[in-house]
Amino acid sequence: MGTDRKAKTASRGGRRGTRLWTWLMLPGTLWMTTFLVASLLLVATLAFGTTDPLGNPRFGLNPDNFAALTAPAYRTVLLRSLGYALVTCLICLLVAYPVAYAVALRGGRYKNLLIAAIVVPFFANYLVRMYGWSVVLSDDGPLLRLLRAAGLAGEGTTILQTGAGVVAGLVYGFVVFMIIPLYAAMERMDTSLIEAGRDLYGGPLRTFLLVTVPATRQGAAAGCVLVLLPAMGDFVSAQLMGGPDQIMIGNLIQDKFFQGQNWPLGSALTMLLMAVLFLGMLGYLRRTRKDEAEAAR
Repeated sequence: MGTDRKAKTASRGGRRGTRLWTWLMLPGTLWMTTFLVASLLLVATLAFGTTDPLGNPRFGLNPDNFAALTAPAYRTVLLRSLGYALVTCLICLLVAYPVAYAVALRGGRYKNLLIAAIVVPFFANYLVRMYGWSVVLSDDGPLLRLLRAAGLAGEGTTILQTGAGVVAGLVYGFVVFMIIPLYAAMERMDTSLIEAGRDLYGGPLRTFLLVTVPATRQGAAAGCVLVLLPAMGDFVSAQLMGGPDQIMIGNLIQDKFFQGQNWPLGSALTMLLMAVLFLGMLGYLRRTRKDEAEAAR
C-alpha cells in the first residue's frame, strides 16, 4: 500500500511538473508562432500581388509571379544555391567530424574549454566575420600570400569572385552548426563500441567509418539540416566573396525587395525557397522518426 501511495504521489508530481513547464513555455511559443504565421501569410498573399507604376506593392490574385520563376535564369540561380549549400554541407561534415571526435573522446577535462574556443568566436556579428574572411581570402590576403610563397599558387590565382570563395565563406559561417550536434552525439555514444570495433575491424579508419559514423548519424543529420537551411538562403557570402556569376537565391530576394522594388516577385522567390527548405526539413523529420522506430524495437 505504501509503495502504491508513493508511486501515485510521484506520478501526480510528475504531471504537475509537466503542466508547469507547459505553462511556462506557452507565452514564448504563442509569441513566436503568431509572428511567424503572420509573416508567412503576408509573404504568401503578397506573392500573388502586383506593383503600381511607382513600384508600390498591391495585393491581388496574380499568378504571373510564380510563372516568372520558371525562367531559365531563376532555375539556374536556384540550382546554384542548392549546389553551394550541398557542397558546404559535405565540407562541414569533413571538417566537423574530426574536430567533434577529438573534443568529445580525447578532450578530457578540457572539453568545455575547447567547445568554448570553437563557439565563442561565432558570437561575433555574422557580417563582421564575413568581412574579415573576405580580407583573408583577398588577392593580397595572408592565405594567397602563403600559398604563393609555398609555390602552390600563381600570381593570377584568386579566391574571391569565384564559386570556391562563396563556398569558403559559407563553410566558415556555418561549420559550428555541424560541430555542435556531432559533438553532442559523440558525447552520448558508448565508447565500448569503438573498442569492440577495433577488435573486429582493426584499423582506426575502418572503425571510424563502420562504427563511429553510423552511431552518430542522427547528429550528422541534424548538423546537415542546421547548415543546409541557412546556407541555401544566405546572400552575404555570395555578395562579399562572389561575383555576378555566383549570385544565390538570397541575393535575388534581396534585390527584388530593396533595389528592384518588386516585392511580389521577391515574395514568390521567398515562397519557392521556403518550399525547397520545407522538403529538406520533411526528409530530416521522416529519417529521424524512422531511426527512433528502429531504436525502439
